[in-house]
Amino acid sequence: MARFHSLYSSIQIHGPKDEAIPVPGRDRFGILGPYISTWLGKIGDPQIGRSYLGWWGIASLATGTASFMIMGFNFWAMADWNTVAFIRGMAWHKLAPPTGPGLHLRALPDGGWWQIAGLLLTISILCWWARLYTRARALGIGTHIPWAFASAIWLFLCIGLFRPLIMGTWEEAPPFGIIPHLNWTATISVLYGNFYYNPFHCLSIVFLYGSVLLWAMHGGTILATSRFGGEREAEDIVDRGTAVERGSLFWRWTMGFNANFESIHRWIYWFALLVGVTGGLGVLLTGTVVDNWYLWGVKWGLAPPYPAGPFLDAIPEDIARAIAERQIDGP
Repeated sequence: MARFHSLYSSIQIHGPKDEAIPVPGRDRFGILGPYISTWLGKIGDPQIGRSYLGWWGIASLATGTASFMIMGFNFWAMADWNTVAFIRGMAWHKLAPPTGPGLHLRALPDGGWWQIAGLLLTISILCWWARLYTRARALGIGTHIPWAFASAIWLFLCIGLFRPLIMGTWEEAPPFGIIPHLNWTATISVLYGNFYYNPFHCLSIVFLYGSVLLWAMHGGTILATSRFGGEREAEDIVDRGTAVERGSLFWRWTMGFNANFESIHRWIYWFALLVGVTGGLGVLLTGTVVDNWYLWGVKWGLAPPYPAGPFLDAIPEDIARAIAERQIDGP
């Protein structure tokens, strides 16, 4: 049975559970279902499961859970084992990296717990990537999804592993915790001269906003043409006069040009993937190649120099001198 759909509601099909195609030798470790959930069907497919866990999935869940528990118990200890205080301060709790130079292992109270939790979390994420990759290969589909996930892993490793290794101190890595991590993000931007002038950060934001725009345009097109079967993209491409023809005509009318139903997915895929790639490069160059992104921006004409005057008195002497020199010598 199909229900009427509009701008606010969606089609929900109720029928036999999808037991999926047989994949020889790949039916072990089935968990969760299959079940049908009407409420989940309001935002997606109503079927839950059957999920495949596998050895990579087991390893990922085990190490991820261990990392999560280490962080949680450290947060609880900071609240003096007071459960109410622990819950109330959840957003502010912090598990900090070791301080000072050096990359050696530290005692547990001096950053060792951070090192262990970070190692387990990294193993968990890499195992989850391997699970995505092996599931794609088992089904004979492309490996686009795990490689897109690898973009996010690249950014994660640049922030918490690669850059601290190059800098020679774990102190450059972010702490675990919600607000402490956000504070670290703001602090590193200030310490290294404002990330707004980091060109790879600029590119990352361009790809972030661009992928959001492309997703909205594509999603809106499919929903707008769903009464003509727009969600059945592959079949509809050869059925002239219905969803694809109308969607293409709309964008030619309003923009003069339109993507086809394959190329739009490639645009979105690469825009989203490049958010992590360029963001990771921007982080990796900070403090290793460029010490002050503002001065770098002034040098290359990306940022305006500060006007000479009393304002420079509030700036550290070495930075003020560099700014003054660039004002005299030009960018």
